[in-house]
This record gives sequence, structure tokens and C-alpha cells, in this order.
Amino acid sequence: MEFSLDNQTKYVVNIEFLKKIASCITQKDIELIICHNDYIQELNYQYRQKNKPTDVLSFPLEDMPFSPLGSIIISVDFVEEKSKELKHSFDDELALLFIHGLLHLSGYDHEIDNGEHRQKEEELIKQFNLPNSLIVRTSKE
Repeated sequence: MEFSLDNQTKYVVNIEFLKKIASCITQKDIELIICHNDYIQELNYQYRQKNKPTDVLSFPLEDMPFSPLGSIIISVDFVEEKSKELKHSFDDELALLFIHGLLHLSGYDHEIDNGEHRQKEEELIKQFNLPNSLIVRTSKE
């Protein structure tokens, strides 16, 4: 698996940890873009007609032999804010958003499925000893 990283921020990304997580789901190549709110807001508006920043976006590619899985874009501004608010590490929050985006690339969709996305996310969170993600937190409220 190849992992293409476009880090547009000052943060150091633990790419080996994210690769380890990804290898539990796929052996396909993944592009990861780490950016700020202004860039993700542009993409959110362009592709989803939502003119506001968001935490993570996923852009799957057509499933063909040897094709990459797709792209995951994560806003460090959201990572920074949530990790402070929830009192866990920046790396943990980044990993949670990465898992969420990775599952979207893999065909999971919490907006229309019957809890499969949440369930798979919970499994990975436990496997890698991470704090609860947004989807898990909101499903338990």
C-alpha cells in the first residue's frame, strides 16, 4: 500500500500509525491531505454545496483493479479543537477522523446504513485503543 501525504500544516503526522490502521481495511493506495478550515471549506462547498468547514471529507475512486482507494481530507483546525475539548491527544483525534474517512472510502455510509459504519468504527477504535469518535459518541447519547 502506498500512502500519499499532502501536509499543508505545521503538524507532524504519525503516518506509520495511520498506515497500520488503513492496512486493517485495505491494501489499496490512499491519498491523505491535512489542511486548514479555509481549504476544506472550499472543497465542502464545491462538492457538497455546504459553505462551511468540516472535519473530514472522503473522495472514493471507482473500484477497479490497481486503482487507489481514494482521498481523505482532514482539517487540523477541527482536530486541534476537538482534541482540546475532549482532552485527548492530537494524534488520537486525527486517527479517529482518519478511520471515519477511511470507512467512507471503503463503502460505509452512516447516513444511510443500519449502523454498520458505527460498528466497524467502534471495532477499530477498540483495536487501536483510541477514545470514542464523534459517530460513536453521538450514537450513545
